[in-house]
Amino acid sequence: MYKETKYLTSGEKALVIEFGDEIAEKTNGKVRAMMIAIEKKDIIGIVEMTPTYRSLMVHYNPLEIDYKSLLSKLKTVEGELDHIDIPLPKVIEIPTLYGSDYGADIENVANHNGLSIEDVIKIHTSKEYLIYMLGFTPGFPYLGGMDERIATPRLQTPRTKISGGSVGIAGSQTGVYPIDSPGGWQLIGKTPLKLYDAHTDTPILLQAGNYIKFVPISEEEYIKIEEAIKNNSYKYKTYAKESEAI
Repeated sequence: MYKETKYLTSGEKALVIEFGDEIAEKTNGKVRAMMIAIEKKDIIGIVEMTPTYRSLMVHYNPLEIDYKSLLSKLKTVEGELDHIDIPLPKVIEIPTLYGSDYGADIENVANHNGLSIEDVIKIHTSKEYLIYMLGFTPGFPYLGGMDERIATPRLQTPRTKISGGSVGIAGSQTGVYPIDSPGGWQLIGKTPLKLYDAHTDTPILLQAGNYIKFVPISEEEYIKIEEAIKNNSYKYKTYAKESEAI
């Protein structure tokens, strides 16, 4: 993390608040805290904010607030961070059916790392993964914290279509495909949850700065959850993260 935060211009309608030059949970915690603090201040002229691994882009309307005024307000917010109540991030559970047709490459991951399939599942479900940012496709989470014991290279030949909900591993990262799309990740399982649904009031399920935890389920449980989601009766399981890195 930088000793002093950098404020950078980004065209005529945005500026970037940069907190560091590395991917780190502590740096990303500062990004989340700043975003929440800015939202609490309800600054007129701010249109949207886009969090990344180590920075926050603030989009604004120059007809409502000029750059210098916005810069001054944002620096004031940063100076007050220690006195603003920032809620603990949430952890959302992602029920996942591992292996078989739902995770066709889990044996590849196991063999690559000299593990059993059961070991891969145990290791993969043992972590709470920080959602550093969203991108690539709507709602795709860039996660941190995967155990290196299950790190596996991407497929040499990517698939032309991976179904939404598929859980995969690529190098030292793990993630979930929100929608059908091409991809080269090693597929180890699938969740019945919809990370992106354009027909709901909140189309993107996950939020940057929160965490997810993969929870193993049976095929019977998968089918029940899938039906509950179709009927809008599924209750997402969440809990507060014990501590936050800021």
